[in-house]
Amino acid sequence: MHGTFATSIQIEPAILYFGTPVVLIGTCNEDGSYNLAPMSSAWWIGWRCMLGLDPTSKTTENLIRTGECVLNLASADLVGAVDSLARTTGSDPVPQGKIKRGYRHERDKFGLSGLSALSGDTVAAPRALECPVQMEAKLAQVHQLAQEEKVWRGARAIELRITRVHAHASIMMEDEANRIDPDKWRPLIMSFQQFYGLTPGKLQRSELGQIPERYYKPPGWQPAA
Repeated sequence: MHGTFATSIQIEPAILYFGTPVVLIGTCNEDGSYNLAPMSSAWWIGWRCMLGLDPTSKTTENLIRTGECVLNLASADLVGAVDSLARTTGSDPVPQGKIKRGYRHERDKFGLSGLSALSGDTVAAPRALECPVQMEAKLAQVHQLAQEEKVWRGARAIELRITRVHAHASIMMEDEANRIDPDKWRPLIMSFQQFYGLTPGKLQRSELGQIPERYYKPPGWQPAA
């Protein structure tokens, strides 16, 4: 029986970077200009989102100071725009840890990436209009991770409350309002610092997929601005 399984070995990766869909986080700098930064450590439940962020990041600084941001979800065809932002930071001077990894200061992230900025409806932070999904969000809680560890202490887990969702009409279901069609939505995925996309079509029928999405909405719930 045991021979039918692949052999596992014990490993110690430098970082557990299994990845998630790429999020371009839009925030406002102190002077009102826009910052845009890619990240891939995010997950959602209901209309809440958790982000894992570097405490030295300009995005983290802006988000905590202003209490708001926009989570722009990049599609696979925006990989070039996302990659153009790699190893850039809105922080000046560049934090020491990022200097070692080859980062440089870049003030105009939207200009560099070629993406178009527009302020949100419920937040001042910028939407990236080319991204098929743009979620306006406000800060709910900031948690400090790994307090018992010297190396990772200070990393931030940031809880956000989504206040408005924008989506391109091209990724919506044709016969049901408010539902994104997973066969049309092709998110950009980053795993262990490499870019990937989803293969076309479903792998098989999903039992959970038979539950109407509206059944997940709590009775009487409405998003709050």
